[in-house]
Amino acid sequence: MEEQPIQQTSFLKDQLLIAMPNLDDPYFEQSVTLICQHNEDGCFGLTINHPMQVTIEELFEQLDIPTKNNNSAIKGMTALQGGPVQVEQGFVVHDSNKKWENTLEISDELAVTASRDILFDIAQGDGPENFLLILGCASWTAGQMETEMMNNSWLNCPIDKKIIFNTPFDKRWHGAVDTLGIDVNAISGEVGHA
Repeated sequence: MEEQPIQQTSFLKDQLLIAMPNLDDPYFEQSVTLICQHNEDGCFGLTINHPMQVTIEELFEQLDIPTKNNNSAIKGMTALQGGPVQVEQGFVVHDSNKKWENTLEISDELAVTASRDILFDIAQGDGPENFLLILGCASWTAGQMETEMMNNSWLNCPIDKKIIFNTPFDKRWHGAVDTLGIDVNAISGEVGHA
């Protein structure tokens, strides 16, 4: 008897997670979450459309990280709330090939770094060209994300750097939905499994 190949689970690598209109959760309502890692142990992501009431300059000041005078890269930039887990932990989503102490590749064009060395580089104007500074993250235990997808809580689409770095925060949810070519108002909140 011929041995059947083991079926691999399809994980949400290189994806943006889009909250369904019926998702009634204060952290995730109309959220767009960049999936940084998803494997058999669970899922880790960063919400990219929930701005905080603090600028990056103010955060650097609180962290005693000196900024280069007239650093236009951070002028007026707002930090983001990445999720309800590890709310004091900072993450920098960026598109540089440069590696810092704690850098995780998300795709060929995107990475996330969670070490202070990237903050010092950003403060001095030597950081990545495109970046988001995010506090906190979202995580799901093994199988939890798959269950939530089956329960119609989320949509997903491929990573789009334009949405991540160039679209205004309040337009990112609609922008991500638009990549799917669907009318979000016509989506049913009911699960339709036969």
